[in-house]
Amino acid sequence: MIHPLIESFIGLASGLAVGAGFVAFLTVLGIIPRLVQLSKSARYTRLYELCVVLGVLFGTLLSFDDIPVSFPVIILAIWGGFHGVFIGMLAAALTEVLNVFPILARRIGMEKSLLWFLMAIVLGKIFGSLFQWTIFVN
Repeated sequence: MIHPLIESFIGLASGLAVGAGFVAFLTVLGIIPRLVQLSKSARYTRLYELCVVLGVLFGTLLSFDDIPVSFPVIILAIWGGFHGVFIGMLAAALTEVLNVFPILARRIGMEKSLLWFLMAIVLGKIFGSLFQWTIFVN
């Protein structure tokens, strides 16, 4: 009786620690505030927050449960597109915080092509996610 309670407590504490780290990571990178700023949709801030929380909970459920999930290829492509956009934005936010690409572009003389360079990386992440979700997940 005590053993499952201890496991539950450790699992909950670990989940809270990882979740707090994830939220801190997103907060430090400023992904959600940057999305709100760029899209001029401050009135939907609560919806952004809700989507992030529900996405994390749904992802956790899919990671730990043995429910077989089978979707048509078009749904997988859309899902992969969302993953690609999120990963691309995460990578772009991380590099923006670290100023990696402006420094790199200046060093190799590509200041005028920086937007194309960033778009190539983001689109590469999107298409990579689409490829993974349509080929390997189904």
